[in-house]
Amino acid sequence: MKTQIIQTIFAFTLVMLGLNTQINAQEEAEEESAAVSFSGSVDAYFRSSSEAPATSFANLNGFALGMVNLVAAHEGKKAGFVGDLVFGPRGADAVFGSTGSASIVNQLYAYWNVSDNATITLGNFNTFLGYEVISPTANFNYSTSYMFSYGPFSHTGVKADFSFDGGFSLMLGAFNATDATEFQPEGADYYGGAQLGYEFGSGGAWLNALFTDGFFQIDLTAGMDVTDNVYVGVNATSASDSFSGVAGYLQFATSDALKFGVRGEYFSDTGGVAIPADESVFDVTLSANYSTGNLTIIPEIRLDSASADLFDGGTSSSLSSFVLAAVYGF
Repeated sequence: MKTQIIQTIFAFTLVMLGLNTQINAQEEAEEESAAVSFSGSVDAYFRSSSEAPATSFANLNGFALGMVNLVAAHEGKKAGFVGDLVFGPRGADAVFGSTGSASIVNQLYAYWNVSDNATITLGNFNTFLGYEVISPTANFNYSTSYMFSYGPFSHTGVKADFSFDGGFSLMLGAFNATDATEFQPEGADYYGGAQLGYEFGSGGAWLNALFTDGFFQIDLTAGMDVTDNVYVGVNATSASDSFSGVAGYLQFATSDALKFGVRGEYFSDTGGVAIPADESVFDVTLSANYSTGNLTIIPEIRLDSASADLFDGGTSSSLSSFVLAAVYGF
C-alpha cells in the first residue's frame, strides 16, 4: 500500500511538472509571438505673436513645426520595452539634457512584470510629476503651463510600480540627476522618487515627490469626469527654493468631435528659474479641440499677466497670443 501511494504521488508530480512545462512553454510562445506596435504623432502650428510666454513648446513665431514622434513598443505577458524617438523643435526642447545620437531619444526603457501587481522598469522614461506631458496628443491645451515647463521632463533610472486592491497604487524609484538621460554626470546627486495614487470609476488623484540632498518637490495631480460631458482637473506643485504653482483645468464636450477647455494657472518663482526671482505670473488659456479622424485642430487664446514688466522687452506686464495647431496621432 505504501509503495502504491509513493508511486501515485510520483506520477502526480510528473504530471504537474509536465503541465507546468507546457504552461511555461505557452507563455514563452505568447511572449515571442506578441507583435511590436508602432504609434506616434505629428504636429505643427501658427503663432500670432513674435513673443511667447516663457514656457516650453508652441513658442516659435509664425508658421512653425512641432515634432514627429515615433514610438515602438513590445508588450509581452512577462516583459516588454518602449522606444520613443522625437524629431523637430518640440522634440529638441523635450530632450535638452541629451547629446549626440541620444538627442532624439524621448524614452527608452524595458520592464519586467514580476507579478500581476508589481512591475520593475529600467531605463529612461517621462516624468511622473505634473498634469501635462510632452506628447501633444495627450494635452488638451497646445501651449504648456509654467509648472510643466520648469519641472522635470524625464528620468533615467529604475522604478518599481505596485497596484493594490481598492484602486491604490505606489511607485518608488531612484534616478540620475533630473534630465540627465544617457548617464549620471560626474559629481551629481542621485534622486529618489515616489508616487501614491488612487483611482476610482470617474477619475483619480496622484501625490508625487522628487527629492535629493537639499532639494524636495511635492506635486499633486487629480482629475475626474463630473458628467459625461464635463471634466475637471487640478495640478499643484512646490519645489524647495525654486518655484510653486497651482492650475485648474475645465473641459466641456458639445459633441464627440468638439470640445472646449480652459486652464487657469498661478505660478510663483522664488529662485529665478523661469522668471525673475520673487515674481509671479497668472495665465489663462482657452482652447478648443475639433477632431476629425486622427486629426485634432486646436485654436487657442492665451493671456499672461505678470507681477512685473516681463514682456515686450520689459515694458509690459501682460501678453496675449493666439495659436492654431494641428495634431495628428496614429
